[in-house]
Amino acid sequence: MATLEKIRSKAGLLVLVVGLALFAFIIGDFLNSGSTYFRQSQEKVAEVDGEVIKIQDYQNRVDEMTEMYKMQSGSASLPEEYQTQIRQSVFDGMVQEIVLDNATSKLGLTVSPEELFDMVQGENISPMIQQMQMFVNPQTGAFDKTALLNFLKTIDDDNIANYPADQQAQLMQARQFWMFWEKNIKRQRLEQKYTTLLSKAVSANKLDAKDAFDGSAVSSDIVYAMQSYATIPDSTVQVSKSEIEKLYNQRKELFKQKEGKVIKYIAVDIRPSKEDYDKASAEIESLKSELASTDRVADLVTENSEIPYLDAFFAENALDAEMKQFVKTANVGDVYGPVFENDKYRMFKLVDKTVAPDSVKVSHIMLANTGDEAAIKAKADSLLNVLKKGGDFAELAREFSADQAAEKGGELGWFTEATALRGVNEDFKKAVFSTPVNDYSIVKSLYGTHIVKVTEKTANVDKYKVADIDMTVSPSTKTYGNIYNELNQFISKNHDMNKLDDAAKEAGYNLLSNVTVTANDQLLGSIKNSRPVVRWAFQNKKGDISEIFECDDKFVIAAIQGTLPEGYRSVESVTPMLKSELVAQKKGEKISQDLAAKNLTSVDAYAQAMNSSVDSVKFVSFATRRIAGIGVEPKLNAMVSLAQEGQLSAPVAGNNGVYVFKVYGQNKDAKDYDEAAEVKTLDASNAYRFGFQAIQSLVNKADVEDNRIRFY
Repeated sequence: MATLEKIRSKAGLLVLVVGLALFAFIIGDFLNSGSTYFRQSQEKVAEVDGEVIKIQDYQNRVDEMTEMYKMQSGSASLPEEYQTQIRQSVFDGMVQEIVLDNATSKLGLTVSPEELFDMVQGENISPMIQQMQMFVNPQTGAFDKTALLNFLKTIDDDNIANYPADQQAQLMQARQFWMFWEKNIKRQRLEQKYTTLLSKAVSANKLDAKDAFDGSAVSSDIVYAMQSYATIPDSTVQVSKSEIEKLYNQRKELFKQKEGKVIKYIAVDIRPSKEDYDKASAEIESLKSELASTDRVADLVTENSEIPYLDAFFAENALDAEMKQFVKTANVGDVYGPVFENDKYRMFKLVDKTVAPDSVKVSHIMLANTGDEAAIKAKADSLLNVLKKGGDFAELAREFSADQAAEKGGELGWFTEATALRGVNEDFKKAVFSTPVNDYSIVKSLYGTHIVKVTEKTANVDKYKVADIDMTVSPSTKTYGNIYNELNQFISKNHDMNKLDDAAKEAGYNLLSNVTVTANDQLLGSIKNSRPVVRWAFQNKKGDISEIFECDDKFVIAAIQGTLPEGYRSVESVTPMLKSELVAQKKGEKISQDLAAKNLTSVDAYAQAMNSSVDSVKFVSFATRRIAGIGVEPKLNAMVSLAQEGQLSAPVAGNNGVYVFKVYGQNKDAKDYDEAAEVKTLDASNAYRFGFQAIQSLVNKADVEDNRIRFY
């Protein structure tokens, strides 16, 4: 009982302890589940109408498109500006996919598996596929369905794992290429269905057709005089605040803005010092005598030049202007240079010259490496014997060749010495240029064993083998360090952003102020690889000064002046632009009134009153977008289209000045009015506009949260 009483006396404490334990349990569970939420939030690169795009999915799409670009361009890597374009293209595509899927699902629009099959290998092959060069018959220039079906059969082979490693890689890459385009074909068809449905809801009528025909069927030749708005000082025209606000409200939708940062920044060029130039000059001068005397030209060029040595002869048309001028007068062994231009030293040596065909056309039968060299040699010798006895090379290539050229009878196309060397190897180059036309050679490469046939050669031309040493003068480590340290000392002494302008001026730095950047800006001005500066601006606050960023060939420091909130630009920020428009409008009214009051009767008289001259222009119609010698003046277009021949116009206030004109001739289109044809043309034009505007309208109306600035 005593124990029970003791517990009762401590009941309040127990309730508190139990309560705290329960709270700890609940809050712990919340935090554990919350960690998942926060992790998901950190992974969110964007959200479109409530649908999250995760960074992994986005990056996978970026990587996929990057690989496509590499395949098509033949490049192992892409410049940063290409990568930036790919990221933007992928982002735009993913946003469009989400809004389009939402719109089409409501309408029940889909692309069925049967429909997709028909587009990729049925009776209605997609134009995207038909335009691919790999499926075009080289003889006819037309789409070859057989080539497509053979390609699909090859990449769908279940025995790819049994192929040699290099062929496996090629086939897997081809399969990846195809899956990318198949997805795009499906997406394009869904988009086409949606936009076609919308475009069918809007059709031109006979009034539209007649108006369109009349707008371009008759054009006028005019003489005119113009008084520019610049002839009246801006200071003589008064524009009120209420007038600016009224125009602002009329144009407000044009002034939507995303969140922006206003910054100031210093960009310092990372340039070579005088010491660097002197050192480079001495270095290339020291190479001149060695280049003239050495037999190891290839090694010397490889060790010292930015351009690798190619042991190949080049025709004159393949050389740049400077090198072409040199080889025309040089003897074998002569050295030219060094010459200096655009921070680069160049020096040439004419290693050899000859007279020979510039290019050869080649076909081959390639036997893949299987590891059994004796078997490959025996097969190559056997095929060579068949060919020498009159065998059909193209048929044998289709049957035995292990590469895609087999589909074209083994045809590889034209090679110069350089392309043969770069594309295959030295042995291949020697073989194809030494083999007579319609004769054969056997040559090995990394790809396999080639039975080569030379089918054509160009006429003999003068060809030159040139050693080219190119040496760009770059900042040394010492120079780089000096520039960096000087800027770093400047930052360490100047933490106050308000005093940064004066400090920069005193230190000799050029500081740019009031520069607005948005989260989508990939560059700061025209500075290459400056996206990190933009990201920094959005991750910091007003008054902060950045560390030093290395952006390509510049060091950059930035300071944040303020933030522009998402929404509409303020009246004050667009006042100069609106005021300029209103000033021009009032000048137009004043000039028009003054001229009308003079009651003049000829263009010459108006020109004299305007203190200008008479000019003329032909073929002006309502549909003319830009009038020759005048520019974009829609009011003038409209008034000319309504004017009668020989009639002097009233003053017309345009964008740039006031015009007076007279039509002196009219030109009528010889074709007769065809209402059905005009309606068809207008409908086609509308459908084309719908194709872009419909999807863009969905994107504009979507609630898009873009968080890419956190990742890139």
